[in-house]
Amino acid sequence: MKILILGATGGTGRLIIRDALEKGHSVVALVRSKARASELRGADIIEGDVCDEGILVRALNGCDAVISSLGTGITFQEVSLLTDATRALVTAMTHTGVRRLVCVSALGVGDSRGHGGFVFDRLFQPLLLSHAYKDKNRQEATIRDSSLDWVIVRPARLTNEPARGGVKAFTDLEGVNGGKIGRADVAQFVVEQLTTDTWLRRTPVILW
Repeated sequence: MKILILGATGGTGRLIIRDALEKGHSVVALVRSKARASELRGADIIEGDVCDEGILVRALNGCDAVISSLGTGITFQEVSLLTDATRALVTAMTHTGVRRLVCVSALGVGDSRGHGGFVFDRLFQPLLLSHAYKDKNRQEATIRDSSLDWVIVRPARLTNEPARGGVKAFTDLEGVNGGKIGRADVAQFVVEQLTTDTWLRRTPVILW
């Protein structure tokens, strides 16, 4: 498959590119600056604004699917990058006929709120990540409201530990209170969703 990857220069995005290439996929990475993409070997690099529908249409040329691992991090101001980029992406994908979208979200978004563990739920999310998570909620809503073939993946707390395999994935969150998962395992799980319908139009939480 030929895949467009957004958020390619981030910690998880780089590993997604590596795993996709190892699995034999062709990769296009849309990045804000080619200078930051020098390590993305094997990917076709396109420079442009991820919120620009015209740029997205050009980047989608010949693609079969999209993986979005866009993120914003801690911010104390209103943010709308994920919302704006995803709205433009859904429109561009609809226009070009590309249907498969796999999006990396996070545990704590949507109906997974309150399952991040005591410290995360009571301190980090409301005090440090409130604006970022509002943006993620809007992003997820945009995807769910679309007619695309989507999978929204909600990883637990991300680490840079080596891949372990044996990822747990589920939507029934009874008894879930936090957890962690390595970016490498997230990357592998996300790429797998390109070719399976197991979690089609669902929002699995993944953790070790």
